[in-house]
Amino acid sequence: MSDRGRTQQAPSERGLFGGNALQLRRRNVDASSDLSGMAEADPGSRPTLLGELITEGFGSMVLGLFGLGVVAQVVVSKNGLGGHDSISWAWGIGVTLGIFVAGATTGAHLNPAVTLAVTLFRDFPARRALPYMTAQVIGFFIAALIVRIDYSSGLDAVDPHHTLATQGVFSTLPGNGDAALDVSIWLALFDQIVGTAILLFLVFAITEPGAAGPSPGLTAIAVGLVVVGIGMAFGTDAGYAINPARDFGPRLLEWLTGYGSAWVDQTGEPYFWVPIVGPFIGGAIGGGLYKATVARGLPLSPAS
Repeated sequence: MSDRGRTQQAPSERGLFGGNALQLRRRNVDASSDLSGMAEADPGSRPTLLGELITEGFGSMVLGLFGLGVVAQVVVSKNGLGGHDSISWAWGIGVTLGIFVAGATTGAHLNPAVTLAVTLFRDFPARRALPYMTAQVIGFFIAALIVRIDYSSGLDAVDPHHTLATQGVFSTLPGNGDAALDVSIWLALFDQIVGTAILLFLVFAITEPGAAGPSPGLTAIAVGLVVVGIGMAFGTDAGYAINPARDFGPRLLEWLTGYGSAWVDQTGEPYFWVPIVGPFIGGAIGGGLYKATVARGLPLSPAS
């Protein structure tokens, strides 16, 4: 981006995977020697807000393409081309690649729960929080649209009436739509709080500026592995949305494209709010718990 499109950077206005969030690890590293997409040629400046939102949207879209795409493939193939493990891995890979897209520009929040947590505990400017969240929802909405079009024939073939049978391709359900598991809405809410608390606690640990964490590139991989792990360990009760934008954007898209039951679960109860409220609560808990415990034991950084 040209100099005319950039403004001076204020302290602590960056996110997790770029800018000030990694300043201790990158201060003495030549940008040309860092991994592509994770370093800035001019660490003293930053894109305009519009540039940040576009990048955050694209990062979220990349994440959504891999995550929603793998679920569509598994559902359309009736588990012939993958299963829960491939879903967990693809979501984690999507996170890593989304971080590479947006990390050096926005810090790659890619998740409103992350944006809330860094606003509360890492001095991210509150005035930027809602625009970031909106960009994330738009990114996931576009990803869902692309997947919906790409898999339209397969989805129509296995579920011509667009029912709960394929609704889970785009949005989450308690027990992943399996009524036999008898997962209540309140248990699903608890699951979302726990899963997102784990996510933010570990993301804060991995990206802690004062800790001996990994390089930016390995940070992206590490956070992706956290998502893989959460999917493998906490994927049953609520589909591990752990991201309000990941669920709301695609849920809106499926409702607009023929899924009349998009806002409810398999019992007909309104469910759309669970993967929104739960991750916000869990993200605040996870980030706050890390700040109140582990972060207090870290040595002061040179920047302090």
